[in-house]
Amino acid sequence: MSDVDPADAAPEGAGDPAGDPAAEPAGRVVLVATPIGNLDDLSTRAAAALRDADVVAAEDTRRTGRLLAHLGVRAELVSCHDHNEEQRAPVLAGRAAAGATVALVTDAGTPGIADPGYAVVRAALAAGAAVEAVPGPAAFLQALVLSGLPTDRFAFEGFLPRKPTARRAHLERLATETRTVVWYASPHRAAAELADAAAVLGDERPAALARELTKRFEEVRRDTLRALAEAVAAEPPRGELTVVVGGAPAPASASTEALLAHAVEAVEEQVAAGASTRDAVAAVAAEHGVRRRALYEAVLSRR
Repeated sequence: MSDVDPADAAPEGAGDPAGDPAAEPAGRVVLVATPIGNLDDLSTRAAAALRDADVVAAEDTRRTGRLLAHLGVRAELVSCHDHNEEQRAPVLAGRAAAGATVALVTDAGTPGIADPGYAVVRAALAAGAAVEAVPGPAAFLQALVLSGLPTDRFAFEGFLPRKPTARRAHLERLATETRTVVWYASPHRAAAELADAAAVLGDERPAALARELTKRFEEVRRDTLRALAEAVAAEPPRGELTVVVGGAPAPASASTEALLAHAVEAVEEQVAAGASTRDAVAAVAAEHGVRRRALYEAVLSRR
């Protein structure tokens, strides 16, 4: 007869790999953000994630191959770009579900932001694989914080449509967007895009054009859309570009419109009494607490 008390017996599944959670596949997909220019921006955690990966899926295997060589990483390297992501995603997800660690990187920045990544994440989640992300650089955020434009609320548009008609239609939908708007632009389309933006969103809309961020020749131009469009047309830029545009003015409330209308009447009275329009607008704007430019434009629209 055994001396073992049944209460002390091993629980069901003990010693059976199938019942041991630690023995179950622990694969995952890891989105790894990589530098947008300066290699020193690669985080310690990002480097460790690439070293720990069984397979690295890259937008450009040659470019990523150089980064892996720099880190001394010898993981399997496969392509995952715009043209094959839908086909590659279930394969990568399957490997992760089977226990492999799959690291996903793009040419620069954070995977899934105007770059491959979404389809792989979707497939991994559907396959029951874990998904992690190693944060890091993103060009649109870098441009936004350097632009001098409001950063509390913004809209990221990726890349604008290539065809002029579709691009203008897209910009029309952004014409009343009150948030700061950010998009990526290629050097050979920047002049046309800025010209269209100025025509649709307004010549005087404040904007910034950032290029070569974090690199040796980093530059951020801050001006109106019209001025930036003219500058780019005169001297086409080189390198990766990010456009940041100030949001549209918030629609005036009924009370604001009434106040403006009252201020216009006050300006007209002063002008009738002999004051110049400019002086009358300045005095009334200060007295009524309205924006001088808005008041001046409202006065001109009445004439």
